[in-house]
Amino acid sequence: MGANTSEPTSSRTPRTRSTQSPRTPASHLSPSPSTSESNPTTAAYANTSSYTKDTSWDTLLSCQSSLSSLRESLSENPHIYDITEIRTATNNFLAKRYSSTSSSAVSAAACWRCNLRGRDTVVFQRKFRRKIQTSQLKERLSIICRSNHMSIIKLLGASISGDHIYLVYEFIQGSNLVECLRDPRNLSYTVLSTWISRMQIATDLAHGLDYVHNNTGLNLSIVHNHIKSSSIIVTEPSFNAKICHFGTAQLRGETNAIETLETGSSKRETEIEESNASFRELKRNDSGDRHFEGLRDYMSPEFRSSGSVTRKSDVFAFGVVILELLSGEEPLKYRYDKETGDFLRTTVIDTATAATAEGREGLRQWVDRRMNDSFPVEVAEKLIRLALDCVHVDPDNRPDMGRVAGKISKLYLESRIWLDNVKVPTGISVSLAPR
Repeated sequence: MGANTSEPTSSRTPRTRSTQSPRTPASHLSPSPSTSESNPTTAAYANTSSYTKDTSWDTLLSCQSSLSSLRESLSENPHIYDITEIRTATNNFLAKRYSSTSSSAVSAAACWRCNLRGRDTVVFQRKFRRKIQTSQLKERLSIICRSNHMSIIKLLGASISGDHIYLVYEFIQGSNLVECLRDPRNLSYTVLSTWISRMQIATDLAHGLDYVHNNTGLNLSIVHNHIKSSSIIVTEPSFNAKICHFGTAQLRGETNAIETLETGSSKRETEIEESNASFRELKRNDSGDRHFEGLRDYMSPEFRSSGSVTRKSDVFAFGVVILELLSGEEPLKYRYDKETGDFLRTTVIDTATAATAEGREGLRQWVDRRMNDSFPVEVAEKLIRLALDCVHVDPDNRPDMGRVAGKISKLYLESRIWLDNVKVPTGISVSLAPR
């Protein structure tokens, strides 16, 4: 880097050690006098000669210019793709659409797996819900692309053409949670046959959504609005979970502009009004209406009634996913009643509530039997009750994701202790042959 090129080479003057290492993150490399003062060795050298002081400032200025060019080359920077790049990569959108188990694609959204600027990516085609100015879109894109978390699939950039926005995400090899829980080729089989694998997924999801809501480090209020089992990728071999479609709600106009956490009441009222207007427009649009119905299983009561998108609606959807994860059942099913001749609507929330009322034996029967009744009942009970708190009818009574993530982390540790206690000893041999 430029910090090493401007160091003095005179044998009579002590060689000034650069206060910054090439491995130091870019955010910590700012040309500030306090940086050199934090290193006693550098400070001692700086006090011996004004020549060394001048050289240190030259070094820092050179470092600053190098950093500006470095930031431009970082892959974390958002890409504004030209639509011709997207067309070329997707063979003018005639390439086979990507909808395999590793896609997490929503049925209403067309997507393609392709190579863009040397990276393996997945491109989602989304229709704008509300028009966004180009400058505003770039600002939102810059904010979202700066976010990084191991449980979030990274947004690389976007492109616009007409009424559509094309969102480019990194490609992650794996299967979505729906396929992991309910393989259409064999419903009696699941790769998530152990309790610890499901606890790993629950922990990753909780921390990922907590990051979206509270820990981006940008002092912003961000709503995901696409939390559902088909939007969660499970990777091997450790069954880690990654959340898809981060930033989609903000970039296609599903929510109001990204705001700071200290939002005033007047701005909040405006957000609700614009969300309601967007909801009414959504109901008038045929394709949007189908999209709305497709997500109803995970929609909070207040969102179904008003279309208001909040972080509490994300918490509700998260609770549904956790109940789905523990039971292995679909969030919404219809059962035919022979006596009345009607179809009865049953949700995973209803069955979990009924099982909780029956006590631990009821919960034991409710949890997915494909785990062969091998799980810590006390931990499972705590997690089910926490998920039911997340799907409370009153959004004010739902916990914050920070609190949820903390509780699930403790339950994960308890599950690890339980697993260590039930492991079969490996230092002995067992013979099943007849004596």
